[in-house]
Amino acid sequence: MKATPVIAIHGGAGTILRQAMNAETEGRYHTALTVILSAGQRVLADGGSALDAVTEAVRLLEDCPLFNAGHGAVFTAAGTHELDASVMDGATLEAGAISCVTRVKNPVLAARRVLDVSDHVMFTAAGAEAFAAAQGLEFVDPSYFYTEARYQQWQKARGTSGTMLDHDATTKFAFPNGAGDTNDAGDPIDPDKKFGTVGAVALDASGHLAAATSTGGITNKQAGRVGDAPLIGAGCYANDATCAVSTTGTGEMFMRMLAAYDVSAQMEYRGVSLAEASDDVVMNKLPRIEGRGGLVAVDAKGNVVLPFNTEGMYRGFARVGEAPVTAIYR
Repeated sequence: MKATPVIAIHGGAGTILRQAMNAETEGRYHTALTVILSAGQRVLADGGSALDAVTEAVRLLEDCPLFNAGHGAVFTAAGTHELDASVMDGATLEAGAISCVTRVKNPVLAARRVLDVSDHVMFTAAGAEAFAAAQGLEFVDPSYFYTEARYQQWQKARGTSGTMLDHDATTKFAFPNGAGDTNDAGDPIDPDKKFGTVGAVALDASGHLAAATSTGGITNKQAGRVGDAPLIGAGCYANDATCAVSTTGTGEMFMRMLAAYDVSAQMEYRGVSLAEASDDVVMNKLPRIEGRGGLVAVDAKGNVVLPFNTEGMYRGFARVGEAPVTAIYR
């Protein structure tokens, strides 16, 4: 008996500012997560592939300025935006990734095209943009990624001569199709302790797995810095024999740990369950090197896990035929 198709997403993990939370703010995040999950769920319900479902979900996460990817990406120390993304197909182990792009509207679509048509796995900076242009992908002026909330956050970080891990207390949320409202919203996650990667994993009706991850990086980062999000095995991994994983957290630590691949490797080599492997990576191995954050993962049986070692993580999952489930707190 085949497992029911399912998709899971995340929108960042960190320290919750409970004093900043209210019902309206919380509702705005739950609405965003639900709208995005429902879109991915529809792809799977219509017989679409896991690869198409995660690509669509992450594209929508990039378009929603509540999250640090695409529109609403954070500023580098140079006052620019540098975007990264990756995608992997568990059926073929093919992958695509791009990093440090500044004008590609949806980095995940560029990563997907790398997977679909290129002999390579990753392009960066000018090379990535040249590839995206050759593929006819949509380009925008860098001002498209600007939001006032991100700008103010950058100003704060510059004033303290440090880096910040995600968005400040005010963002805007709107979907072109009218789902959700365009209003100021307090972010319940502490901007100083928030990890701004977004991602999705899915299992389709054919039993195939896929994962995708995207990020705007960290506020006031040194230009050219690349984190785990576009790195296969660190921020994104999928293998039909084991699982699909998308991570969010302190990128350098997830890179050093090869966190996404480690979940799969433990399942393959130790014979443990998805839950046990994920828990070991997130709760045991990452904290040993001060790695903070979490991940979402699904296995070939349709089991879903969403572990994190921070106070909260924007997350949710949706099985075909069932209502989406979303959460923020532990």
